[in-house]
Amino acid sequence: MAAAVLYVLLVILLILVIVLTMLYLSAKNNPYYVVYDEETKTALKRRVLNLKEELEGELEQFDVEDWEKALEESIDEEVKNL
Repeated sequence: MAAAVLYVLLVILLILVIVLTMLYLSAKNNPYYVVYDEETKTALKRRVLNLKEELEGELEQFDVEDWEKALEESIDEEVKNL
């Protein structure tokens, strides 16, 4: 009886080791993260800063009242078309 229990535990342990090995190899071959070198990091940081400056410039130029007016006109046209 004890030998059968040990045999079952050994089979479960063997299956677990196989599954964990497959997961390890899969994660090693296809990492979820990307490591960038310093040059690429600085280029990405520059790009993000440029995009941030562009967005801030567009937000300064954005007029909410004009946008609301255009939206109301668009809604009125859609209602007339119905």
